[in-house]
Parts: sequence; C-alpha cells; structure tokens
Amino acid sequence: MRTFPRHPFDPISDGDKLKEECGVFGVIGVAEAANFVALGLHALQHRGQEAGGIVSYDPEHGFNSARRFGYVRDNFTKASLMETLPGELAIGHVRYSTAGSKGHTAIRDVQPFFGEFSMGGAAIAHNGNITNAAALRRELIERGSIFQSSSDSECIIHLMARSIQKNIPERVKDALRRVEGAFSVIAMTRTKLIGVRDALGVRPLVLGRIGDDGYVLSSETCALDIIGAEFVREIEPGEMVVISKGELESSRPFAPAKPRFCIFEHVYFSRPDSILGGRSVYETRRQIGVELAREAPIDADLVCPVPDSGTPAAIGFSQESGIPFAMGIVRNQYMGRTFIEPTEQIRNMGVRLKLNVNRALIKGKRVILVDDSVVRGTTSRKIKDMILDAGAAEVHFRIASPPTAWPCFYGVDTPDRGKLLAATMSEDEMRDWIGVDSLRFISLDGLYRAAGEARGRNPDAPQYCDACFSGEYPVAPSDQIEKGFQMKAAE
Repeated sequence: MRTFPRHPFDPISDGDKLKEECGVFGVIGVAEAANFVALGLHALQHRGQEAGGIVSYDPEHGFNSARRFGYVRDNFTKASLMETLPGELAIGHVRYSTAGSKGHTAIRDVQPFFGEFSMGGAAIAHNGNITNAAALRRELIERGSIFQSSSDSECIIHLMARSIQKNIPERVKDALRRVEGAFSVIAMTRTKLIGVRDALGVRPLVLGRIGDDGYVLSSETCALDIIGAEFVREIEPGEMVVISKGELESSRPFAPAKPRFCIFEHVYFSRPDSILGGRSVYETRRQIGVELAREAPIDADLVCPVPDSGTPAAIGFSQESGIPFAMGIVRNQYMGRTFIEPTEQIRNMGVRLKLNVNRALIKGKRVILVDDSVVRGTTSRKIKDMILDAGAAEVHFRIASPPTAWPCFYGVDTPDRGKLLAATMSEDEMRDWIGVDSLRFISLDGLYRAAGEARGRNPDAPQYCDACFSGEYPVAPSDQIEKGFQMKAAE
C-alpha cells in the first residue's frame, strides 16, 4: 500500500525501524460487527498507527464508512461514531504510509476503499504492495479511470470495475490476477466477506469463528483473541474464501506457486502472542536468541533487550549463554506523538524521549544489547551512547536478524538501498561506525533454523521471502526496475 509520509516526528524510529504498512480485519454474522472490527484493529495497531478505517453494511442503512487519522482507541471507541456503522458485516484497515512518496497525507488514502458496481457496492482493504501499480495506474487512467487516492491499492477497485464478470467475487479474482507483488485482501459485498492471499502468501491472513454463524478474517491471530473468536486456520497462499453467514466456499484463482511467507513477520512485524504457520511468534524469537548465542558468543555480565521487540531474543540469548537477563533499558510507555511541540531541541533528544537506561544496573558492566534489526544504524548509535553514558564498561550488539541490505517492495516501509547501513558496509565497518566493542548478526541459516527449518535455508528454493536480507526477490519489482533499481546479479 504505497502512500504518503508518516508524521514527521517519531523519536523512537528516526527512520531506523522497518514498518509493516497495514493490518486488515473483517467480521460477518454478528450484531454490531463494526464494534468487533474496531477491537480487532486495536489489536493490530502495531501494524499501522497513522490512520484507520471501517466500512459496514446494514440492509436498512446500506454501506457506511468512517476513516480517521490516529489511533483506533482515539477514534473508533466513540459511541457517536460507531452508531453510524450498523450491521452484521464490516471490514477495517489500519495503516502506515511509506516514506518514499511525496506530498501531504490525505484522508482519501485511508482504506477500506469502496466502489459501486452494477451488481451492488463493494469495499476492499489491502495489506501488502502492488509491484506493478504504476504500470496498472497508467493503463487504467488512459482507459478513463479517475483515481481518488495515491494508493496502489485503489488499482484493485478500478480493475474490478472493468471486469465483465457477473458477480463481485469473480471480479475480485479478475482484478487480482492482473496484480503483481504481495497482497492479503479482504473485501465485502452486501452479503459476503471475502479473503484472498497472493500465490506466494507473502503477507499473513487468518480465519476465525465467532458465535454460531460468525466468521472473522484477520492479519494475525492476536486480533482473534481480543474478540473471543476461535482460530480456525490460515488462509492458504493462493486461496480465496467467500463467506456468507454461516457458510464458506474456498477456491484457488491463481497458478500454483511455492509459498514464500515473509520471514520478517517472525522477526519483528507480528505481535509475539500471535501464531504464524503453526508456530508461536514469541517462541521463534526466543529461539533466534538461542541461535545467536550459539553463533556469536561473548563474555559479558548482562544480556539486555532493546525494548520491546528485542526482549524474546534477549531471553533466549540469556538462557543459552547463561549470562543473566536484565532490563537495562526501560521504555516510557506513555510518550505519544503529541507529547509536546517537536522543537529542534526536543528532536535532538531522539530516543531518550522513549528509552531510558537503568543506570544502577548498567554501571561498570559488560553489556550485551539484543535488538531486532539494524536499518540505518542511527538509533543503534544513540542507544550505545546512552549505555556508555550510564557507565557501562563494554557494549556488545547482537542482532536478531541478518543484515538488512535490500529494500522490501512487498508492503514494508524500507529506506532506499543507499540508506541501508548493511548495503554499504561490512559487519566490521558497521561495528566501528556504531562504535561498539562487538557487533554480530544472526546468520540467514540461523534465522531459518529458529523459524523451524532444521536444515537452514534451502538456497535453491528458499522457504521464505527473505529479499531484504538476500536480495533475492520472488516477484520482480517491475515498477522499481523501471525507475532504475538494480537487482542483485545472479551468482
């Protein structure tokens, strides 16, 4: 979902954390479905914090929608708003926008998108990124389509409008067969809830049951828990489900392909209390720490996570190494984006607004810091300075993912390749630039082992999408290649 830049002041990320761009959630067959969607979106807030939207359908009132900037809790908990979204069928979306686009954020870019067709209205919400969106957009505009947003996801609605199929589900199939890249899509008509994953299954989508006749579609299982829904199964790569009240039909609209689920969902994007591919995300991250301790041991006094995403890996590292685990860095959970006016002085405080060092614990200690990733390295340098200022004797970084050397084009907000530290420096050079005593990343094989692949990565047929680490893109990013992006040369 390619759109506009995030809020200019986000002191914890500083453009130095990869951002999953969105989460989707839909419910059918329960009274006040929009309220359930709001709860589900709240549980998926980590997947998108800039804006959210809900569309509902009620036979008496028809389709209704609400789109708002900000957190779900600040918008979709107000009775006055939720009363405008009646019905037993609703879908919703939370999003980040990407840093690569130009312009000002507009409410028209907030999903779900809605369209009226000859056979009735339909709304869609999309998690992922369409890699041929620019070419599709040019073609559609030349044929008379009028776009209302800058989002690549809107292409799907226009492709549906041009389809000659007689019903909405078949038009969804038609549209998505033209789309390249990664997509988990949920859609709704007046009577049906639809879920689709691309043939590679890059982005997640799961199915749940609620009540006697209700079904739920969600980006993650953690959002099923918040509404008391029962997890049924994952929507399979290349599968489309069409759900009416109490009934579900499954089909396979795309050519078969070997799945390539995004491995970074295991590392960072998904909530640790979610289940991916039958595996606990928390357990996978803990196992990453175990593998790190085996691959990159170091003599030290404390293992400290960089909160919060580094915590499970730090626990695993501590358990495997025998070095005590400690909360050497504490996060201020209550510092929001509207804390105070972001003056230049406040900007310079950077991560100190959200992270603080436990000085009594750190002083005089040799500290291992475990973080999920290094993107540009700027946050790592600031955290290192904070630890040294607190009197640490040594600072060692252990990173729970391989070096991020390539941008993602499948629904993750990634800097241009030239801004990725690992694209221009070796591991030793990164260590010296960050200014730590040692720096080690988990190997790609180690990451695969932690994710349940005992033999590591199959180089001839990788089990996951790991393009951000390997440079091997399972779907050629045609729009980016057209702009001059250089793919990795075949070895």
